[in-house]
Amino acid sequence: MSQIPAFVALNADGVQLIVALSSGTPVILHFGADLGSNLDVEQLNLASQEAVPHADLDDHINPGVWREDARGFHGRPSLLGHSTGQRWASLFTIKDVAKGSDSIEIVCIDQTAALEVSVAYELANEGVLKVTQRVKNLSSEDYSVEELNAWLPLPDHATETMDFTGRWVKERQPQRREIQVGTWSREIREGRSGHDYTIVQLAMTPGANYQTGEVWSVGLQWSGNTRHLVEKLPTGRTSIGAGELLLPGEVILASGEEYVAPSLVVSYSAEGIDGITDRHYRWLRSRPNHPSVVRPRPLTLNVWEAVYFNHNLEKLTQLADVAQSIGVERFVLDDGWFGSRRNDQSGLGDWVVSKDVWPGGLKPLIDVVKSRGMEFGLWFEGEMVNPDSDLFREHPDWILQVEGRTPPKGRNQQVLDLTHHEAYDHVFGQVNALLSEYDIAYIKWDHNRTLTDAAHFGKAAVREQTKAIYRLFDELKLRHPGLEIESCSSGGGRIDLGMVNHADRFWTSDCNDALERQYIQRYTQYVIPPEMLGSHIGPTESHTTHRTHSLQFRAISALFGHAGLEWDLTQTTDEERAALKSWAQYYKSNRSLIHTGRMVRIEQSDDSAFVHGVVAQDKSRAIFALVALRAMPASTPNALRFEGLEAGASYRVKLVEPAGEANYIGRQSPKWFDGVVLTGAALARVGVRPPILAPENAVLIELERI
Repeated sequence: MSQIPAFVALNADGVQLIVALSSGTPVILHFGADLGSNLDVEQLNLASQEAVPHADLDDHINPGVWREDARGFHGRPSLLGHSTGQRWASLFTIKDVAKGSDSIEIVCIDQTAALEVSVAYELANEGVLKVTQRVKNLSSEDYSVEELNAWLPLPDHATETMDFTGRWVKERQPQRREIQVGTWSREIREGRSGHDYTIVQLAMTPGANYQTGEVWSVGLQWSGNTRHLVEKLPTGRTSIGAGELLLPGEVILASGEEYVAPSLVVSYSAEGIDGITDRHYRWLRSRPNHPSVVRPRPLTLNVWEAVYFNHNLEKLTQLADVAQSIGVERFVLDDGWFGSRRNDQSGLGDWVVSKDVWPGGLKPLIDVVKSRGMEFGLWFEGEMVNPDSDLFREHPDWILQVEGRTPPKGRNQQVLDLTHHEAYDHVFGQVNALLSEYDIAYIKWDHNRTLTDAAHFGKAAVREQTKAIYRLFDELKLRHPGLEIESCSSGGGRIDLGMVNHADRFWTSDCNDALERQYIQRYTQYVIPPEMLGSHIGPTESHTTHRTHSLQFRAISALFGHAGLEWDLTQTTDEERAALKSWAQYYKSNRSLIHTGRMVRIEQSDDSAFVHGVVAQDKSRAIFALVALRAMPASTPNALRFEGLEAGASYRVKLVEPAGEANYIGRQSPKWFDGVVLTGAALARVGVRPPILAPENAVLIELERI
């Protein structure tokens, strides 16, 4: 065993983690802004010691990262577990410390409880901290793990939190509150991260906004059941954390076995929420297999809202012809091509091309698509099965279920037990066979119901089910190099920092209503970059809200993502096709900026408009959108400002209309539309006067350094 240092620290990109080890347990002294190279950490530790109030222990003991009752801590501990009622109380002391250039691993042990735990901190170049904890059973008796949450202390001046709630077709809606005494827990128990999932939870200084204030974020690299936590004790101290939500008996460790909890992704920004966004984008984009690093994100047509279950070669050929004329690069055939699947009542689980619909197989359609210069994609929902299917009739025991009862159906389907190796082999085998037979570059993988009674032969199985879908995606990609996978779960029901490592794209929401998408995309993009988020132009009348929007508004809303279309293009007019072609070309010309630049959101004094954009990393170019969400409170709108530019440089500012003219309701538009030149400082502090837009309209503004 190496000598235990008194302190260890990690620094990267203006972020610092300092951990004290001198008390025998790891104590986080600081996570946030870099405190400087001349900091005396021993003096910081001395300054951080608490006073001792009345009605407390005789001496203050910092409980450290394990938050143990044995050290006098009465909040929520990091580890909860037991062995038939014993070994529930721990007192871990440091056994070993391994320090690398960008990582620290601290191993602790409790000989009495016969448990070993470790925490590993890894600080990426972009200032994003990954925290991974594990627990190992050293006893000959089984040990049941109930919780293993990772926590970080928050400074006293972090007094507000923000997380996100939602539902189908209205995902990721923010809720912000003051941190008060008690434990705030956001729990997901539906077996997937879900529409109500908070991809990250934020802690903020008072009034922090997009550009200013300090912000801390915590997200979990997991797609199953989760728990996000904020706790403020009566002492006044506050912590933020998260962990996998384990169902009873899900993790029982035999002698020598260990449980490795899903990693936390933690970030800090001294430049508001946009600073958190920037760190996450740079961190994800640094991966060699990140989608936009591999190749530009192809303009996509998904045919679901064009044909639904009504598949025929003639109609789809017509769609392909129009798609080609517009400039579409990827054509995706959605639900209805397999087994008895003529509606949502039957066929799931039988991943064999239907001879009734496609007597010649999928090759004729794929040939049509490929001959028109597009790649072909195909829809699956491999984790599900209809009771009316060959698979279910042959293997009714292959669903997640508690013995003696069948879970209630959701969308006329049950959940296939992928922890059952034969069920897994069935799904993998049939999907793999299709990918081997046909030229399929992309699959859209759906997940349309929550998990209920999610048991494998009586034992809770959400954890293993989640690991199984990760493994399935990874094995398909290994067998078929270049294959891309879109994760769809009733739209945006499984978007998280775990699935980003296995999928290349997320279907952001089943709602293509452009107004709703402005909100959904805005908050999903807090930490998931636009190139991973499907954003499509839907029909004139929205499928989910029955609201009508102009093509111009729908096109601008779809631009800031991995753009595409979901519309019966054969019903479009010549004028609409010309606008779509112009917009498609604009997307292709600017996706390199949209998918690599820094996301910037401009704080507004009222909620009638959004202003957001993307600024090139070298600050040479930017594209911003002004979005009129509702009627303005005043007769003329507030100034349109642009942040994130080089203060001393001059920029030419002009309005662009790649998909047609917006609906202006003023008598006269501003005179700068054709171009005006201002410095970055002037654009950030003064800005330009915007046009008067009708509600649910938008305009694009380009800025170029000269």
